Amino acid sequence: MRTFLHVLVNTAVANITTSFLWFGLTFWIYAETRNVIATGVIGGAYMLFISVFSMFFGTMVDRFRKKPVMLWATMAAFVVFCLDTALFFWVGEAAIVDLTTPWFWIFAVVMLAGAVVEQLRSIALSTTVTLLVPDERHANANGMVGTVQGVSMLVTSVLSGLSVGYLGMGWTLVIGLAAMLLAMLHLAALRIPEREILHVEGTTKWVDIRGGWQAVLAARGLLALVLFSTINNLVGGVYMALMDPYGIDLFEVQGWGIWFAVASTGFIAGGAVIAATGLGKRPMRTMLLIAAFIGLVGAVFTLREWGWLFILGCWVYMAFIPAVEAAEQTVIQRVVPYEKQGRVFGFAMTFEAAAAPITSLLIAPIAQVWVIPYMREEGEAQWSWLLGEGVNRGIALIFLVAGLICTLIAVLAFLTPQYRELSAQYEEAAPAPEESEAAAGETPSGDAIASKAGGLPEQPDPS
Repeated sequence: MRTFLHVLVNTAVANITTSFLWFGLTFWIYAETRNVIATGVIGGAYMLFISVFSMFFGTMVDRFRKKPVMLWATMAAFVVFCLDTALFFWVGEAAIVDLTTPWFWIFAVVMLAGAVVEQLRSIALSTTVTLLVPDERHANANGMVGTVQGVSMLVTSVLSGLSVGYLGMGWTLVIGLAAMLLAMLHLAALRIPEREILHVEGTTKWVDIRGGWQAVLAARGLLALVLFSTINNLVGGVYMALMDPYGIDLFEVQGWGIWFAVASTGFIAGGAVIAATGLGKRPMRTMLLIAAFIGLVGAVFTLREWGWLFILGCWVYMAFIPAVEAAEQTVIQRVVPYEKQGRVFGFAMTFEAAAAPITSLLIAPIAQVWVIPYMREEGEAQWSWLLGEGVNRGIALIFLVAGLICTLIAVLAFLTPQYRELSAQYEEAAPAPEESEAAAGETPSGDAIASKAGGLPEQPDPS
């Protein structure tokens, strides 16, 4: 558990650095252009990149030891961000901020590449929970991960808003590079006990889509869990495209950075609750109930153009997100063999991440070209009884519809036989009491993990 906490803290530092640069890019471009399409395209492209590379990342996590994978990801992201910083200072801020030139899109895509590579660490972190933490404490460990994500969002939103608002994008890039270098050096000094690499089906391909697919199908109902998360992320794409523009219009870029940090304390609170109490005996049920509630919150937190209502809604929304994510991770960590978890997490991330950009890339142009102008002209009078008055009633209308759809999806998921099957398999896969007691007493070594999988495999060829 102590080793896991070290890995968790290091991942927090790396995530803060990546998010600092990513938030800075989003805040900077909207503050300079006030263009919803630009922020929607950036957010959608980010999730699309994650979707494309997640199976490759998951296969790498299964194929290699976890520390080298994390270190490679951090080094690659550092190099990419260095190149992007050099481009920024070589071309100049005035040229890059012009959306009609290719320089901004080159700058944004290169930064996207660095941020996406860092996502490899998220998959590796999920598998280290299985490696280093006893089964009965998986939900608590996943809650800690949610808390760390909340801290990352809090710190980065404040720092990104203040940095972009007062120092500009150039200094934001320099500060981010310095922090990432520190995280890389700290990670190099860590030691993660993992003596053997397990490949139960022989040599693993570089992109093992078939292996991930078969591992998902082997657990009854797991595919339905992935599909539910995928559909749920379709709604999440709406928030990705429109939440920052809405907040910046309300508070300006510096103020939105600070208030988003306040809202992010919900992430910390929610993760801390899960870390302390777990998810109960039926995490699937917990996940669907919370998803339905989150949809309702998303439907009402912009019904009036009140800053306090928006921030309160964001806080509640973020407070319950860690429970949804921890429930999915906890189920996968129990019903999927350890040696296949990287591919399963990668498979799930491929489909879930693909959903958000579809919505984001669709909803941003619709909002910019049709809904926002419509509500600012004749639509506001027709909808004022429900949405009140203000400059962003078009975004509020989109949030309302998206939230209701999210709630409907969660309620319908309760009625599916796959929900009952996966809940039953989760209970069947629970370790025996003597195994739980033994796991609580010591961290399993590589030999112990391998013995559960049916014996030690042959040592892989160093080449």
